[in-house]
Amino acid sequence: MTLPTEMNYVDLPAPGGPENMVLARGPLPQVKSGDILVRVEAFGINRPDVLQRKGDYPLPPGASPILGLEVAGEVAALGEGATGFSIGDKVCALANGGAYAEYCAVPATQVLAWPKGYDAVKAAALPETFFTVWANVFDMAGLKAGDTFLVHGGSSGIGTTAIQLAKAFDAEVFATAGNAAKCAACEALGAKRAINYREEDFKAVVLEETGGRGVDVILDMVGGRYFDRNIASLAKDGRLSIIAFLGGARVEGASIAPILTKRLHVMGSLLRPRTSAEKQAIRDGLASSVWPLLEAGKVAPVIHAVLSFDKVADAHRLMEEGDHIGKIVMRVG
Repeated sequence: MTLPTEMNYVDLPAPGGPENMVLARGPLPQVKSGDILVRVEAFGINRPDVLQRKGDYPLPPGASPILGLEVAGEVAALGEGATGFSIGDKVCALANGGAYAEYCAVPATQVLAWPKGYDAVKAAALPETFFTVWANVFDMAGLKAGDTFLVHGGSSGIGTTAIQLAKAFDAEVFATAGNAAKCAACEALGAKRAINYREEDFKAVVLEETGGRGVDVILDMVGGRYFDRNIASLAKDGRLSIIAFLGGARVEGASIAPILTKRLHVMGSLLRPRTSAEKQAIRDGLASSVWPLLEAGKVAPVIHAVLSFDKVADAHRLMEEGDHIGKIVMRVG
């Protein structure tokens, strides 16, 4: 494959609003040892992109300053030692940055083949949310068949993924969402009960639905504002997995007594700072346990909108408005 010397990419000259992102021309990314260069056909928009754009998401050491954490496209070049793929293969990947571009270099250990029957748009909607859910709900929190599970933000990209995967692995699923349409979408995806958090107290609903027992696992992106009610909503030996702080990172006046009396596990993680080996382990788990579900049609990404590369500011506005259900994906070229 003959490579150009320059590419189009989304530049962020200074942190700020969506209008601060501009299309620019620049050199292709350096392909380091163990990397794969992907000619990007589509990429997904994620909440950390918005935080980075605002200047609220510090980059891990060595990460590309270009926005974007997931891509789908074609293998254009292989770095020394990169194995498992060939030039021309159709792949999707969890990127360490740099996805908002026509070419993106990613570690080969974070790359997966497109599920059979998928196109670039559907493949681009997979990596960030599926890596996040698999790592936090299944690897860390140990969700298993027969467990009860609550996911907050059930209509988000993370939420729609978590509902489907939990249901596919025979857990009983509850979700919170912000309006009737979002709740209906959650239940259509497999939630036994979706709770409109603007009208109902999720703790009261969960305890009523479980006969006072509570749920085994909660995936939370709200943080401080939900902490007390999350703890109260957990069953004995329950696990709370926190992945973001959209409702604040501090908890004032909380009692930790239930953590002791109910033997609770409170955990949290960020995906981006994880080591290459950790991300490879997540990738391998997805390849063996989740990709067959995607290929069988038992699980699928929910895509709210597909926009062209030059509409990236509109995509960020759509993300921040919060009315979307599922993923926002950009098509390149």
